[in-house]
Amino acid sequence: MTTEITWLLLTALLAASLWIPYIVGVNTTTFEGQATSFERPPDHRAMAAWVHRAHRAHLNLLEQFLPFAVIVLIAHQLKVSTAITQWCVILFFWLRLSHAAGMISGRARMPLRPVIFTSGWVLTLVMVWQVFAHAK
Repeated sequence: MTTEITWLLLTALLAASLWIPYIVGVNTTTFEGQATSFERPPDHRAMAAWVHRAHRAHLNLLEQFLPFAVIVLIAHQLKVSTAITQWCVILFFWLRLSHAAGMISGRARMPLRPVIFTSGWVLTLVMVWQVFAHAK
């Protein structure tokens, strides 16, 4: 398995697991409308702030993961693998993990959180550049 696919797999595992903090928060905190939460999604404003942030962290990762994953898979299909693509996937994973941890804990405040998110977007652009530059 290539470095790119290995780290993409780890990022997919992170994306597939990031719902857990939100669900734990929904089920362990008391908020208005809790009894009807299966009938309609709960109002995040009624929950503890970290629970709302956990939900946003999950959605935020999914926003960036899908395009990044498609680009990595295209690079893999075209046999594009460089030191830059390898570093991109490694950094992307650690950026997304730190973004989620910082967002859920509330420690990644302005401007750190948007800087981490933008860095993930820049890594996506670098991956695209590598695909165009090295595709045969």
